[in-house]
Amino acid sequence: MNDYLPVQIGIAFLLDIMIGDPRWFPHPVRMIGVCIEYAERILRKLVPSEQVAGIFLTFIIVIGTYLVTYQLLIFFYEIRWSLGILASIIIIFFSLSTRDLLRETGNVLNALKSGNLKKARINLSRIVGRDTQNLSEQQIATGCIETSAENIVDGIIAPLLYAFIGGPALAMAYKSINTLDSMVGYKNEKYIDFGRASAKLDDIANYIPARIAAVVLPIASYLCGADYSNSVKILKRDGHKHPSPNSGIPEAAIAGALRIRLGGPSVYNDIASYKPFIGDPQKSVCPDDINSTSKIVMVSAIISVVIGIAFLLIDGYLSMSGNNSILGTFDSSSPHIYYKIPSF
Repeated sequence: MNDYLPVQIGIAFLLDIMIGDPRWFPHPVRMIGVCIEYAERILRKLVPSEQVAGIFLTFIIVIGTYLVTYQLLIFFYEIRWSLGILASIIIIFFSLSTRDLLRETGNVLNALKSGNLKKARINLSRIVGRDTQNLSEQQIATGCIETSAENIVDGIIAPLLYAFIGGPALAMAYKSINTLDSMVGYKNEKYIDFGRASAKLDDIANYIPARIAAVVLPIASYLCGADYSNSVKILKRDGHKHPSPNSGIPEAAIAGALRIRLGGPSVYNDIASYKPFIGDPQKSVCPDDINSTSKIVMVSAIISVVIGIAFLLIDGYLSMSGNNSILGTFDSSSPHIYYKIPSF
């Protein structure tokens, strides 16, 4: 076990909560995005089949991200042990987006509370894909809650999980999968074939994290004073209704906890889209529900990191005591790398 990984993840998580992603610093995800755009242009020219080109794109970006991150860590560890630790913390920090999610949803809430619907729509457009220019106050709040619920998995639980089981390199590889899906994983004419591999891989990568969210979210809801039993009820009943195999789970947990209904009609690029309703309209969605969702997000993040660190510490104790560890052992050829490298 990596003796330092729990500390690295703990510090990275605290940094994410306290400062979020600094706007002035070149974020790795933006660099991945540039690589995706460049590789897409090249592959569309070189590979006749869009599906095959999309498979190549997914493979190149994900494996490339993992290997580049891994080599960077080797480089810093070989210069100085402390630099390697610092690089690991920074990479894990950049894979998380708790503070940014809370900041963006807070901006929407503040605009709604000030009565500025125009600003609220603009702020919401920064975090959702749907058209926002004609949304009502209730529709804005609903969209904000839905994206918060989905990002509990994408921005918190999933990157934490992959950091815990595979260190910084695997966490960043996950972010590349997530970025691929957000850029090419659309079911429109341009990407229905080209983006299929990226979308499928994103579904696979988020499958376990979404099921972890099904456990964590009701607990967080209970701790936040929301309706725990209704959260579990709606999870079981509506968690599978969403077109995505994963997004419906956190949405159902939040909808049940707040006793609201999510889903329904939306508009994307002037095209109407209908998603099944999730939850029961025991009360109307209101701006205060955004704040309640943010509290659940925060508590869910804390629960996830605490449980993950405890898991690693128990695994380390089992290894040191001569018992079989939970994660197994990894005999790295480089003594400078202090985390496991999963086999693909």
